[in-house]
Amino acid sequence: MAYRYATERRDHSDLACGNVLRSAPGHPGFPVRLADELFQRAAAHLPAAPLALWDPCCGSGHLAASVGTLHRYRLSWLLATDTEPAALSIAERNLALLTGRGLAERERVLRAEAAELRKPTLLDRADTAARLAGRLSERGGDLDHRVGAGDVFDPTEPERPVDLVLTDVPYGGLTSFTGAPPDGEPVPAMLRALAAVLPERAVLAVTARTRKVALPEGVRALERLRVGNRAAVLVRAGDARR
Repeated sequence: MAYRYATERRDHSDLACGNVLRSAPGHPGFPVRLADELFQRAAAHLPAAPLALWDPCCGSGHLAASVGTLHRYRLSWLLATDTEPAALSIAERNLALLTGRGLAERERVLRAEAAELRKPTLLDRADTAARLAGRLSERGGDLDHRVGAGDVFDPTEPERPVDLVLTDVPYGGLTSFTGAPPDGEPVPAMLRALAAVLPERAVLAVTARTRKVALPEGVRALERLRVGNRAAVLVRAGDARR
């Protein structure tokens, strides 16, 4: 794939899992540059900002937190849901880093741990938290967000209209999720279920570790992309309902 928006190879190490953002077992971090590109491609199919973003397979919240940090000025609020309580606990702490208070607390804890454990690397991470706080302030301040339980095959309509869904299908697929079809492709069922609770103009951007992301029969993609071992598809919610 040729990058259309995130054309520069910028240093995104501040948003790496295990730096300031916390990691969760079984939920690897999402490539930040790809997240940046996908968000901007999806946003190009929508009216001007501000936009409401939803990650319905949020895991540790790394993807949502990364996009929220990079594009704070273009977002009005952010919703992150998942079925795993352990992952949601970490996602809540990661999404709290989209507020000045959350970043200040993360910096405080990292500096305290650095002093106690005498690890200079923790001081570097504390400096990163301070740097992220500065960026957040410059780009619009605290981002309104909510983290909660939610099943992609039986989703509840979000409390506010969502413009853009951006999610990475969990490693190994969705077959273990509640409500997943017993056979066949789970992603088309997921797309139809999500589209049913979204405005028709909303855009869904879904990635998976596969050669091609499957769509419901008869549905045409707005765009298809492939980067490394991931494929991505962008589709209009109104089209995915048909």
